[in-house]
Order: sequence, then structure tokens, then C-alpha cells
Amino acid sequence: MNTFDSSGSLPREFCLRMQQLLGEEYDDFINSLAAPRTYGLRVNTAKISCEQFEEICPFPIEPIPWIPGGYFYPEDVRPSRLAFYQAGLYYLQDPGAMTPASRISIHPGDRVLDLCAAPGGKATAAGAALMGEGLLVANDISTSRARALLRNLELFGISNLFVSNESPDKLCSRFPEYFNKIILDAPCSGEGMFRKDEALLKDWSSEKSRELSVVQKNLILQAADMLCPGGEMVYSTCTFSPAEDEDVIAYLLEQRPEMSLSSPAWYEGFSSMDCALPAGTCARIYPHKMKGEGHFLALLKKDGSCNASSHTLLRTVSSSKTDKNALQWVRIFADELGLDRIGGKMIDWSRMEIRKDKVYYLPEADTDFRGITFLRNGLYMGDLKKNRFEPSQPLALALHKGDARSVISLDVSDERLSRYLKGETISIRPEEATREKGWQLLCVNGYPLGFGKLVNGILKNKYPAGWRI
Repeated sequence: MNTFDSSGSLPREFCLRMQQLLGEEYDDFINSLAAPRTYGLRVNTAKISCEQFEEICPFPIEPIPWIPGGYFYPEDVRPSRLAFYQAGLYYLQDPGAMTPASRISIHPGDRVLDLCAAPGGKATAAGAALMGEGLLVANDISTSRARALLRNLELFGISNLFVSNESPDKLCSRFPEYFNKIILDAPCSGEGMFRKDEALLKDWSSEKSRELSVVQKNLILQAADMLCPGGEMVYSTCTFSPAEDEDVIAYLLEQRPEMSLSSPAWYEGFSSMDCALPAGTCARIYPHKMKGEGHFLALLKKDGSCNASSHTLLRTVSSSKTDKNALQWVRIFADELGLDRIGGKMIDWSRMEIRKDKVYYLPEADTDFRGITFLRNGLYMGDLKKNRFEPSQPLALALHKGDARSVISLDVSDERLSRYLKGETISIRPEEATREKGWQLLCVNGYPLGFGKLVNGILKNKYPAGWRI
């Protein structure tokens, strides 16, 4: 049910401020809040190209003109129910919310921090851009939100990650000028999401917005202090309040003179507020001018150049501490599956770490995270049982098309995929499997979905209960 109607249900103080900000555009803005919202998805280009996705997508899509890899889809479509979603081929996200991560240049090998990362929309975009190289630190101070964040990153197949559940000030004290790319999607009053989430409207107050501005100013200073010279940072909110947007940026520039504004790749629908900041540097997304919910973003850079050698990169635990006898069961599994790559890259066995009975594949460029509260360091490969290795669902999703040879690939329209995702066993015809028995990687149109064990033409389901739909 739409929150907005002709009688008006918006707070008076909010309306007065928006009138001052928008002038003649105010009525168009109010009318847009009563219009249907738009729906978007972003393709996981680490796994599939946009051209390939367009060829196999079974529902109507339309490119989002200002988001590379972003698409609109109709309201009556349910993309999360398709096996393509469970294979991590796309992330469902509002088009406005996609914008900040699309405006920061992340390249393979970068050290990236998403400071307030849950639920993971911007972190998954950063992780995909890294292409398995470098390091993604995705943090959220809330334990429950950090768990949801981890789930979305694992669903997207991000392997070079460190998911932390830590206070920003502690991270700041441990990693001064460490990251060369930082995303700060700050907690905010959520005015841009009023149409999407009625709870945000009910919770709104001008006092809360002012209180959040103090929090945001502290967060942006901490983020800037973790950015290495020459590094780039994007600050974003989903609110229209200048106190939470332009005022925060002005405060940063005053407190940290080594920081400066850059002009993000501009789109004709972007707006900027008339203020002391340079025109065309802070982008506002209004729902009456663009298809999407409200958002704000600013792109910033720190003076100087980053010297990567100034940071000590070391493994959390060296490979010498890994029980090589235990690791043999992982190798046996890999040989059986015909697996010699993870995420399209040859497996580096020196990066394997065993903690108790669990096996992890550490990021290539890891640092010493001792003392930091975290949920995951690297890729959770699976569990060591008695004389065998049991692979994990995150491992299946970290694999790319062609990484394994023992595969069963079904078309997205095959009803057996729905049964598999519910935890049921499914029958497999001899010509559909590359091997008669043993571990198999079940795929949808060639893209990894999960594991199973083939016995007499029946695929025993290894899709974990917590992942089933």
C-alpha cells in the first residue's frame, strides 16, 4: 500500500525543507512519491558478461542508462525465485542505491573497505570488480546485519573477503592509510526510501537527522584516515537532508585538507544543490527526475600517491601450520571433481588454512587481522570429516563456469532445479553427467549452483538446509 496520497502524510518540517530545496520542482517530487517504485538488478560481471546474461535471462529487462551492468525489471517478476539468483548471477538492488559503487573505480588487486556494508549491495559490486584479486574488507557493527552481509557476499561468490563485525574506530586505529578504495554508505534518516519503506517515514524526525549528522561526520573522518594517499572514497546516503549530505562533506574538507572532491561520472538526471561546494561534485538522485529511490553521493580523493610496499602483507596463518595430511582429503575431492581453479584462477594450495575441522582459502594479499572481531576470513571451503572432505555451499558459488569437470548442467526452465533448491533428490539421465558416480557440481546453464553425489542415476542432495528455498 502506498504511503502517500492527496491528503498528505509527510512530516511538515520535511515538506518545508524540500520546498526550499526544490522550488518549482517540489510538486513533481511529491507526485513521484505516489508513483510506483522501480525495480532493479545488477549483473555479477565476475561470473557472467552482460551480453551473456541478456541472452539467457528468461524475463524482460531494460538497461539502466547510468549503471554499467544494471537493469530494470517489471514489478510482477520475482527474480529471487530463479536458479540464476541462487547461482549468484545478479543482485537485486534499487537503481539509486546501485549508483555510488558504480562511481568509484575499483580494479583487481585493490585493497577495498566497505565500512558500513550490510546488507551488501555495494560490497558485492566492489567484490565483483576485484575479480578475486586484492582484498575486500566488508564491515558492519551489527552482528545480525554482518551475518546477512556475509550471506550475500557468499551468494555472489566473493572469495577474497574479510567480513568484520567491528567498531569503525577500532578499524581506524589498526589500519591507518591502508585502503586505496573506501565505500562509506553512512547510516542516515532514510528520506530517499520513504516510498519504499513506511517504517522510515514513521521513525523520521528533524532531531534524528541532526543527531545522525554528528555520527556521519565522525565516520567520514575515520574513513578518510584509513584511506592511503592517492586513494579514492565514495560517501553516500539515502537521504535528502543537507545536514547529512553536503554539510558532512564540507566538514571533512575543513578537517582533512588533504581530501578533495572529484567529479563522478555525471548522468543527465543527477542534481546538485546550490551551496559552497563545487557544482557537479555532489550528486543527488531525486525520484521525480530518475527511475529510482532518493540517494546522495560524493567522490573524494586523498592527495599523494599510495606506496603499497609501505604496508606489510602477511598471511594470518602460514601454510606451514596447516596439517598437510588433513589437506590431502581436500586434494582428493578436487581431483574427483576435476577442480583445479577457483573463480577462474588456478588454486594456490599454500593459501589453504585449516582451523579445527574447517578449511579456508585465504585472500592472496591478507594482512594481520588478529584482535579484530570477524565472521569470515577468505573462502570457507568445507569441512573435514573422517577420511573425507565435505565441500561447502560458498565453495560451489565461488566457482566459475568451467572451473570443474564433473558437472551436471540443467536449463533454468528445468523443474528439477526447483526441487534441488528445496533439498530434494533428483534423477539424472546418463548423458547429463560427465561421470557415472561420485561428487558432481550441479549447474544452471553451466553456472555453478551447488554440490550433489551421484549414485545409480540419483543425485543425492548436498544443498544445505539453511540455503534452501
